[in-house]
Amino acid sequence: MLDFSAVVPSIPYIAKGIGVTLQIVVGATIIGLVLGILLALCKIGKITALRWFADFYTSIFRGTPLVLQLMIIYYAIPQLFDINIEPMPAAIIAFGLNSGAYISEIIRGGINAVDKGQLEASLALGIPYAKMMKDIILPQAMKNIMPALMNEFITLTKESAIVTVIGALDIMRRAYVVGGSSYRYLEALMIAGVMYYILTLILSFLGKKLEKRMSRSD
Repeated sequence: MLDFSAVVPSIPYIAKGIGVTLQIVVGATIIGLVLGILLALCKIGKITALRWFADFYTSIFRGTPLVLQLMIIYYAIPQLFDINIEPMPAAIIAFGLNSGAYISEIIRGGINAVDKGQLEASLALGIPYAKMMKDIILPQAMKNIMPALMNEFITLTKESAIVTVIGALDIMRRAYVVGGSSYRYLEALMIAGVMYYILTLILSFLGKKLEKRMSRSD
């Protein structure tokens, strides 16, 4: 039988984890977006070494579990370099590096989808490559890939639950603590699930609003 009476008083405690979750997701998204753009430009560039590096980076972070990457940064890096990394920075770095690999592929696809004629016209007019990418190609690519980027952002929000393995007090970790203290794990986890679901709905709504605004700006 479900009994939420022992868990309901702890809902505010679990809800405090929303802020932690959003900090991790926002920080990781910023890192992932910047890194993804740089990697995408390397992949479509003419410098072979940079293309190889970007492809190798992407294959590593897409080919290994995210939880493994997180634990390497939190446990192995301090062991190698004799430094201390707190759970929050470790989570943001791990998720940012991982997200950058996926975002780079999304952006690369968006850039390749832009009409080749615009690239040729820009080069014919003598527009520098960097300026052309910043002012002409990337803005159009971002409009095309906005749904995929929002999907990555939502996925990152849900996957952030694995930071519980390094003790970060996000939604999932707090639910686990409440479940352990009240011996009502199912109820606590169900509350955490509802919070993640609401976050996902809000992000999906904001994503659709942003897509509509960008489409009207065409």
